[in-house]
Amino acid sequence: MSKRKLGSSELYISEISLGGMSLGKDIGKAKSIIDRAIDAGINYVDTADLYDFGMNEQIVGEAIKGRREEIILGTKVGNHFTPGKEGWSWDPSKTHIKRGVKDSLQRLGTDYIDLYQLHGGTIDDPIEEAIEAFEELRKEGYIREYGISSIRPNVIKEYVEKSNIVSVMMQYNALDRRPEEEILDLLEQHDISVLARGPLAKGMLSSKGETIVNKKAEEGFLEYSYEEVLSLVKKWQDYKSDSRTLTALALQYVLHHSAVASAVFGASSLEQLEDNLSYFRSEPITEQIFGEIQAMTNPITYQKHK
Repeated sequence: MSKRKLGSSELYISEISLGGMSLGKDIGKAKSIIDRAIDAGINYVDTADLYDFGMNEQIVGEAIKGRREEIILGTKVGNHFTPGKEGWSWDPSKTHIKRGVKDSLQRLGTDYIDLYQLHGGTIDDPIEEAIEAFEELRKEGYIREYGISSIRPNVIKEYVEKSNIVSVMMQYNALDRRPEEEILDLLEQHDISVLARGPLAKGMLSSKGETIVNKKAEEGFLEYSYEEVLSLVKKWQDYKSDSRTLTALALQYVLHHSAVASAVFGASSLEQLEDNLSYFRSEPITEQIFGEIQAMTNPITYQKHK
């Protein structure tokens, strides 16, 4: 599989990668999905301490035993919670970040994290303090690189200016083109990569799109009404061909911009995983098709900057 350099780091990650949030709580099932992904050439696996309140990290940790050196492992921090209790609170403090990494390392069963990410953020956070924590963890060898997971332009710009982040994880797909307007070019100029989450728009850009629109977008999607989403998804179906699946097209769309290092998809079954793996077998996207997709979708912008 083709790999792309993660920002200014020495890490090279697969163009499509596996997000752990949808893996579920069955270790056997999760391991079969992760094993198949690695065997297919995927080398980046992403999780977070907040997913199932630590259980997802434990599941991923168990699933990668014996294969840790074959993958680049990413997780996230910033949400304070107590395992076994409901609810959480935002905590980007240095104390929490440095405590959180040790908890994650224990759950993951590893002694280092390749990419440690701040899981959110606002302009009112103690940003310099958070950066200091990540820099110290890198020097101490607990993490190799760090990034943020955010869709707030003003927050992203603060980290671009003040930190050594190598990546920003954000939602990006053909229906959510917000990163194109304010973020992608900026990050590329600073040698910072994008990890595009949600590339299939909840599955609406897959072959089952119309069914999923009726289940997950009854009240619309972002600035699109239900009717607009349904109309777009029907048009999207016209691009299916013997040489390219719709899922592959969705992944190709976000990977078209060179700022994007990887499209991070979720999979709760081997069937879903195989659908995403069709990316490898599909004919590449053309400039004409890319332009047609942009013409039929809206270049919406971010409303929450802070």
